[in-house]
Amino acid sequence: MPELPEVETVARGLQEEIAGRSILSVTIGKSDFIDDPGSLEKELPGRKIRTVERYGKFLLLRLANREKAGASEESALLVHLGMTGLLMPRAVSEPQAKHTHVVMQLDDGRELRYVDARRFGRMAYLAGEKLQTELRRFGVDPLETRLEEFTKSIHGRRARIKALLLDQHVLRGVGNIYADESLWKARIHPAHLGARLNQGQLAGLYRALQGILRKAIVLRGSSISDFLDAEGMPGDYQRHHRVYDREGKGCVRCKTPIRRVIVAGRSSYFCPQCQRAPRGWRKARQAKRAKQARARPNSGRTRSDNQM
Repeated sequence: MPELPEVETVARGLQEEIAGRSILSVTIGKSDFIDDPGSLEKELPGRKIRTVERYGKFLLLRLANREKAGASEESALLVHLGMTGLLMPRAVSEPQAKHTHVVMQLDDGRELRYVDARRFGRMAYLAGEKLQTELRRFGVDPLETRLEEFTKSIHGRRARIKALLLDQHVLRGVGNIYADESLWKARIHPAHLGARLNQGQLAGLYRALQGILRKAIVLRGSSISDFLDAEGMPGDYQRHHRVYDREGKGCVRCKTPIRRVIVAGRSSYFCPQCQRAPRGWRKARQAKRAKQARARPNSGRTRSDNQM
C-alpha cells in the first residue's frame, strides 16, 4: 500500500500535470470505493483543480469554486490509492486500461483516470466542515512536526513503538515499510513501548524517520508490487531497503540474519543484534504461543481420535 513517499511522488507529478486544469465531466464505472458517487458527478464538473497535495497517505485535489456560485467554502477531492490504485492523466486517444473506474475529462483534451484492480482505495468529494472534520482525524505530518511535538506524541503512550508509528492518529503517512526502516536505522526494536523510550532514542528515531522519508521521496518511493507514479513509472527506493522484506538475509551493519515478528498485528522486520528486544518480550511471546497452542481445537489428537 502506498505510504508517504509514494503518495508524495504521485502528488508532485499530478501538481505539474493537472494543476490549473478544469474538470469538464465525470464518468463513473464501479463505485463501491466512492463515498458518494452522485456528489462527484454533481460537484466536480466546472471546477478547476487549484493544487494537488499529499495529506498523510491521501491525495488531496483542492478545487476552486465555480465562478457563478456564491459559495466560498473550501472543497477538495480526497483520493486514497489503496493497494493497486493509480491516478494518471492520459490522452483521450489512449485506450483505457482494464479496471478504469473513474474518468474525469479535462479542459486540455486529456482525461484524468483512476484505475484500481482491487478497489481497496477511497474517493470522496468533501467541502466545508466535512472536509475539515475529515482532515482533523489525522495526526501530525512526520516531515512537518518538530522534535518536541514528535517526542510528546510518542512518549506519552504505552503502545508499542511500531504501533505508534503506524497509527494515523499519531503520525499521518507512515506505513509498514518506513516504520521498519526507521526503527532499524535508530536501533530500536519494534516492540519497545513508546513511553519507555528515552530522549536520545526518540531524537534518533525522529532524525532517522525524516531522513529516510526524504530520501525515499527523492527516489520516487518504493515499488514492491503495484506502485507506479503519475507517469506510470515505478519508484526506486526498494533498492535501499535495509530490513523490510529481508528475512533471513544478513544485516548490512552486523551481518546477523534479519528476523520477522508480528507486532501490532503487522509483520515487522528487524535485526536481533542491532535492535535488542525489550525486557520480557521473548518470554511474553513464548507464553502467548503456548496459550494459543492450548486453545487450538483438536490439538494433539490423532486421526482416530477425531473420528470418534
